[in-house]
Amino acid sequence: MNRKAPGRPLGSGWRWRLPYLMLGLFLVAIAALVWLIREYDEEDQRTALIGDVLWMEQNLRFHLEKGAELLAQLGPGLLDEPQPSAAAQAQMQRLLQPDNPVVQVIWMDSAGRIRGALPMIGENRRIGETEDATPAASLFRLAKVSGRPVFGPAYQVLGDDAYFEVYVPHYRAGEFAGVIVAVQSLRELVSREVPWWFSEKYRVSISDPTGQEIVSKSKAAILAHGLEYTIPLDPPGRGLVLKITAYRGEVRWVPILLGASILLLAAGIMWSVWRLRLHVVRRQEAEHALHEAYAFRRAMEDSLLTGLRARDMDGRMIYVNPAFCRMVGYSESELLGRKPPMPYWDPDDLERTQALHEYILSSASAGGTGVEVRLRRRNGERLDAMVFEAPLIDAHGHQTGWMGSVLDITEQKRIETMARQQEERLHATSRLITMGEMASTLAHELNQPLAAIASYNTGCMNRLSNDQANKEELLMILGKLGKQAQRAGQIIRRVHDFVRRSEPKVEQVDLNQLVTEAIGLVEPDSRKRNIRIAFISAAGPADAQIDPVMIEQVLVNLIRNGMDAMRDISLELRRLTISVGRRDNGVEVTVRDRGRGIAPETAERLFEPFFTTKTEGMGMGLNICRSIIESHRGTLRFEAAPDGGTVFRFWIPASES
Repeated sequence: MNRKAPGRPLGSGWRWRLPYLMLGLFLVAIAALVWLIREYDEEDQRTALIGDVLWMEQNLRFHLEKGAELLAQLGPGLLDEPQPSAAAQAQMQRLLQPDNPVVQVIWMDSAGRIRGALPMIGENRRIGETEDATPAASLFRLAKVSGRPVFGPAYQVLGDDAYFEVYVPHYRAGEFAGVIVAVQSLRELVSREVPWWFSEKYRVSISDPTGQEIVSKSKAAILAHGLEYTIPLDPPGRGLVLKITAYRGEVRWVPILLGASILLLAAGIMWSVWRLRLHVVRRQEAEHALHEAYAFRRAMEDSLLTGLRARDMDGRMIYVNPAFCRMVGYSESELLGRKPPMPYWDPDDLERTQALHEYILSSASAGGTGVEVRLRRRNGERLDAMVFEAPLIDAHGHQTGWMGSVLDITEQKRIETMARQQEERLHATSRLITMGEMASTLAHELNQPLAAIASYNTGCMNRLSNDQANKEELLMILGKLGKQAQRAGQIIRRVHDFVRRSEPKVEQVDLNQLVTEAIGLVEPDSRKRNIRIAFISAAGPADAQIDPVMIEQVLVNLIRNGMDAMRDISLELRRLTISVGRRDNGVEVTVRDRGRGIAPETAERLFEPFFTTKTEGMGMGLNICRSIIESHRGTLRFEAAPDGGTVFRFWIPASES
């Protein structure tokens, strides 16, 4: 039967995240495009605004300068004659038209006396004039000295308007003859000089030096937020600021509808991808569950020591498990599809095996008891097997063949034969004692590496059964498993050397690194017991000529004893401290627990063989530890900790530099 290992579920990994990522990038790109278009549009509007403002400012400047020239033309007719000439009066009438910003014309002689004004109000007082708004003599003097038009400051008048004055000097035959003053309305100036198309797009206002708005021209419309521009109004100057604010434009429905359509389309795509993913994930969950069940069944079959084989109704082989292949020595590919006679049948017992095969195929049901047969492996070895047959039923309840369980009973029969022979033999008592002592030592020393091998093996099986196998990870675990197996073999050789009183096999090792490896070995047990292990390493290498396997065994025994001593104390106190340092031309390792300490009667017998305070202990741990340390020409001792617990110390001579 061709079996395919279940693969990784298709619903996981970057392939499912890629559509969401691409869609997110698409939405970000669209949003960025819309933002850039909006920014470009705003920048274009701001550029147009600045251009319009500059044009407006130039237009006002041109009008004011032109007005100053017209005032200069009035000088000969007003100041050179005893009475205003007819031409000057006619020109003043044109300047004082209702739609003109000039509201009054005043002419003053060289001494600053008012010689006349048009229109006249009272005693030659100007329109809107108040005591605090009387032109300062400095403006008159400035116009006299500079010989150029001088603009005065703006001042509020009745009617929510503001006036400013223009002083234009007049010279007669090179001598200063006086000034022509024009009182102008800012409101009329803005109303006349701001064209209709400009006021349709922008709100125009003029503010005084304090920031208070004094005149404006606007319509009932909403202003655009942040789209405004200010520029000093010079002339007339004196701190006046021209502020232009754009009105909010009409709603541009095309970009809005386009953006809404894109968002709606993106939402539809998101929903479709999400629904499609849900559908596929449900299918994959079902497939994954099927793969899990298949992997679980396959793991059980592969872990069996019992051989399994399946045959169809014609006797053709359709399935074999690894145990059966190992049993007969043939591979799966060599057995699948084969018909009787099978290559593993014993030629000397071929007729009986063929008859048994035909009987099973012709039977309506499986027999209740197994049948013992003689088989032959590929290498020619014979084996005795017990075969149990059962009908193979498909999902529709129909029998499609037979499933057989094959047990190799060769070893069992051999053991039975050996047991009968052993009953007839007796060993010497001394030999039995020696073997018993060695067995006790081996059982204690091999406990740690065998436990590690079992743990790594369980980890591999769990990953294979959960379909989480990673080649690199499995290779790493198998490497560690092999290392522990080598360590177990080394322990056996070292124990054998101890029995023979031989010297340990030493090499230069850094105790810092060795302690780290020992902590890593017991770390899973420490986490299970909620015990914190603190390691204080020596400053620099702590090299010593030691047998690393045996010293690591000492460390593991001392650490586990320390953890056992803290079994009954509160969780917050469960702390084991291990330190490495140099002392007296050697390296000292201390293992300190915070348990209840060692009773005096126990301390006297602590290193005796077969003495233990644990119900499951053998009493060989500390005795073996001291033997190992002494074989390295070191010492092992213990003492009570000042704040509770016990401190074990062993000292080993350092490596010669």
